[in-house]
Amino acid sequence: MNTLVASAPARGPQQTALWAGTAAFTVSFAVWTIFSIIGVQIKQELGLSDTAFGLLVATPILTGSLSRIFLGVWTEQFGGRRIFAAVMLAGAVATWLLTYAHSYPTYLLAALGIGIAGGSFTVVITYVSKWFPKARQGTALGIVGAGNIGSAVTKLLAPLVLVALGWHGVARIWAVALALVAVAFYVLTRDEPDLVERRARGVQAVPFLVQLRPLKNLQVWRFSLYYFFVFGAFVALALWLPRYLVGAYGLDLRSAGLIAAAYSIPASLFRIVGGWASDRYGARKVMYWTFIGSVICTFLLSYPSTSYVVQGIEGPIAFTLAVGVLPFTVLVFVLGFFMSLGKAAVYKHIPVYYPDNVGSVAGVVGMIGGLGGFILPIVFGLLNDLIGVWTSCFMLLFVLVATALAWMHFAIRRLELARHPQVARDTDLPEIMPAAGAARGTDQPISGRL
Repeated sequence: MNTLVASAPARGPQQTALWAGTAAFTVSFAVWTIFSIIGVQIKQELGLSDTAFGLLVATPILTGSLSRIFLGVWTEQFGGRRIFAAVMLAGAVATWLLTYAHSYPTYLLAALGIGIAGGSFTVVITYVSKWFPKARQGTALGIVGAGNIGSAVTKLLAPLVLVALGWHGVARIWAVALALVAVAFYVLTRDEPDLVERRARGVQAVPFLVQLRPLKNLQVWRFSLYYFFVFGAFVALALWLPRYLVGAYGLDLRSAGLIAAAYSIPASLFRIVGGWASDRYGARKVMYWTFIGSVICTFLLSYPSTSYVVQGIEGPIAFTLAVGVLPFTVLVFVLGFFMSLGKAAVYKHIPVYYPDNVGSVAGVVGMIGGLGGFILPIVFGLLNDLIGVWTSCFMLLFVLVATALAWMHFAIRRLELARHPQVARDTDLPEIMPAAGAARGTDQPISGRL
C-alpha cells in the first residue's frame, strides 16, 4: 500500500476532507460521550451505585475501542469515506434505539451499540492522513483530533435539552444530527488519492493479517500506553467529571457540565497546537512536555481535603487544606491542555514510523487508548466505593502518567546509547572539558566519569 501518491492532492478536495472529517468526528464524539450527561439522570432513575454508573458511562467506550483496529484495517482496504459514513449511520440508529431501553441490562446493550460512533476516530485519522505529506500530517491530524471537543458540546448543550425535553429528547436529537452529518460527509468528500490510484491500477488491498504485522513491535505498545493516558484518561475524565463535581462539590448538573467543559475544550482544541508543535519541535519533545505537566497537575489534584490541628502557643489551631472549585477548574484546564498536546504527538509518530500500516497501528493504539476510557471510569467508581475518597481517581492517574514518563525516558535513553555508545563512556560536561584539559597542561579535553 502506498501512503502517498506521486502527485499532490488537489487543494479543494484536500481541505474538504480535512474540515468535513473534523466536523463529522466532532458530532460522532458528542454522541459517543452522551452518557456523561444523560447517565446522571439514568443513575438517579435506576438508583445505581457509583460502580454501576461507571460501567454504564464506560460501555460505549468499550465498543468504540475494540472496533478501532478492525475499522482501521477496513479503512485501508475499502476507503475512509465509505467506512466513516457507515459507522456514523450505525451509531445514529443505536442512539435512537436507546430511548426504548427499560432496564439496566437494556441500557448497557444500547450503550454497546452507541459505542460504534467512537470507532470513527481511527477511520478519520487514516482517511485524512492520506491527503497530506508527512511534513504537514502533524498539524492536519491535530485539527481532526480537535473533534474531541464534541464531548464539550454534549456537556454544554445536553443539560439544556435535558431540562426541556428529558434525556430521551437528548438521545433523539443527537441521533438525527449524526445521521444528517453522515449523509453530508459522504456527499461532500471524495475517496482518498491512494485508494483512487490503487483502483485505477487494479492493485488488490493489503490482506488483513499482513496489516497486523507491525503489532509485533514493542514500540507500538509503548505508544499505546502513552495514548492510554492522554486519550483514555481524557475520555474517562470527560465522562466522570460531571459526577465528580456533583458529588465532591455539591454542584448542580448544569454547573458541573460547564466546569467539565473547561476541561474538555482545551483538551480538544489545543490538539491543533500539539500537532503544530510536533511538526516544528518533534513529537518526542512534546511528549516530555505532556507527561511532566500532567504529573504535576495530577499530583495536585490528587490531594484530598484534609483538616489539621496544630498545637499553637495559645491553644489548638485548626485549618483545612483543600482544592476549591476555582483552583480545581484551573488545574483541570491545564491538565486538559497537556493531554491535548500528547494526543497529537502520539499520532504524529504513527505515519512517520509506519507509513504503510497507518490503519492497523493507529487502530491498535486507538483501541488501547479507548480501552482506557472504558476501564478508568469503572475503576474510578470502584475506588469511590472501596476507599471513599473523591480524589482517588486523580491518585490513579498520577501513578499512570508517572509510569508512562519513566518508560518513555528509559526507552529513549536506551535508544540513544545504542546509537551513540560513547555517551556511556564520555560523561564530562562539554563546557568543562576544555577547562579540565587546560588545568592538566594540555589542549586536549579529558574524559572520565562524574
